Amino acid sequence: MKVFDSKVLGERLRALRLERGLGQNQLAKELGLSNASISYWETGKQEPSASAIFKLAHFFGISSDYLIGLSDD
Repeated sequence: MKVFDSKVLGERLRALRLERGLGQNQLAKELGLSNASISYWETGKQEPSASAIFKLAHFFGISSDYLIGLSDD
């Protein structure tokens, strides 16, 4: 059984954000979230809620499983 690793989520979120050429502020504004939330998730200081994971996955066109590290595609 896999264990949730906030580091994986943070790394994937940062990579996806940078691929789109977005700063943390821009991404937060697009999704109606705070800049601090994006920063905390990317550094592993906090874990996003289920609704935030849904917003992120939808925005980037990826599965939530990929974002949280349950799959690699």
